[in-house]
Amino acid sequence: MKKILLLEDDANLNQGITLCLVKEGYEVFSCKTIREAEKMFGSEEINLVISDISLPDGNGLDFCKEIRQKSRVIIIMLTSYNQEYDIVSGYEHGADDYVTKPFSLMVLISKVNALIKRLPDGKSKVFSSDNIRLNISEMKVFIENELAQLSKTEIQMLAYFMENPKQILTQEQLLEKIWDNKGEYVDSNTVSVNISRLRQKIGKEKIKTVRGVGYIWVSEVQKL
Repeated sequence: MKKILLLEDDANLNQGITLCLVKEGYEVFSCKTIREAEKMFGSEEINLVISDISLPDGNGLDFCKEIRQKSRVIIIMLTSYNQEYDIVSGYEHGADDYVTKPFSLMVLISKVNALIKRLPDGKSKVFSSDNIRLNISEMKVFIENELAQLSKTEIQMLAYFMENPKQILTQEQLLEKIWDNKGEYVDSNTVSVNISRLRQKIGKEKIKTVRGVGYIWVSEVQKL
């Protein structure tokens, strides 16, 4: 379970954000002062920080800068300001993203989910199946020990299949995993078209269509 540190002194907003994040499956450590947040950050393995800028005991930007000097944890800043200077200042202090008040909780949650997906999952990053070897960390695919020319999307799709061998993956799952939050235009043919292209490059027999349900990687997969 990913851990999120929330630093927001508005009690109602703090509670609302906390409840939404908990519903999403995150463990939330809620703080209302920088002093509390510093103590919590030092005692927990935090994956993402959400911090207001105007706080009762200091400036959230200074807290952001302090964290960034010792950690690469993801930081989202909450601010009542929307001037270009304030946005740029947030990035200069080490923030990864920002949300301007007032904001939709769904927008904030979407940003959190998108940024959390970038975190390493601790799983093996090299997979082998028959004559295919995939190195996710290097985004490279080898077929018969020769480097294959696959696009980034094709490699991401191949990785999803090899991480979940002999499991049916639905079109909805593939769309969410590969294309969600990319801002790309996708339609009902996106998955089938990309599956077809991937099959042409790695072998048509590797991915089986389960009519009306989805697709399945049929071979055994080893994690190296």
